[in-house]
Amino acid sequence: AEDELTLFENDIKEFWIQFKISHGAEQNNQTSSLRDLCKDTIEALSEKWSKKLKEEDLMIDKIQEYNNEILQQRKYLAEKEEQLTEIKLKLNQEEEQQKNLNDSIQELKEELVKKMEIKSSKTKAAKEKAEQVSKIKTLFKEHLGLEMRRIQDEQLQFIFRHIDHKDPNKPYMCTLSINEQGDYEVTSCTPPLDCIAELQLKLRETNNFSAFVANIRKAFTALSYK
Repeated sequence: AEDELTLFENDIKEFWIQFKISHGAEQNNQTSSLRDLCKDTIEALSEKWSKKLKEEDLMIDKIQEYNNEILQQRKYLAEKEEQLTEIKLKLNQEEEQQKNLNDSIQELKEELVKKMEIKSSKTKAAKEKAEQVSKIKTLFKEHLGLEMRRIQDEQLQFIFRHIDHKDPNKPYMCTLSINEQGDYEVTSCTPPLDCIAELQLKLRETNNFSAFVANIRKAFTALSYK
């Protein structure tokens, strides 16, 4: 019985030894497999994360590049806005200058219109006066026998006819000019009149030209009866 017990104990020991050996080998195999798995996993993760980090680095570089582009665009826009502001200012100045120029042109137009109206009015008045003078001259020449001529040295000559009833076409002449002092001056009178100096003085005092001509005619008429 002791031998059997010893043998049983030996068998148990052997079993445990074999069990331990077997379990230890299996455990070593599992550990090795786990180590390999961990290694593979770590390598896979390392590769994955390395790739991810590279992608992130690329993304960061790309973001930085975008940021640089944005800064460049902002700088470009700022320059363009500054140029646009200068252009707007220049346009405003040119518009103001154009407005001032238009105002000046309008003022000149209005002034020109006024001058043209004044000139037209003066021309019309001068024309009416010339027509009136022409009518008077025609009247004097045809009915009163008076003819007026402008001769040399800006002198005005009056020729009276229809005075001498014996010779109606006989001319009686008086020439008038303006001297250096700006006064009327009788330069000749044919036939001579004794009252010519008095008539000249009266003309200077009154500046009544029509009365002077009428008085000259009366003097010539009175002279023709002598």
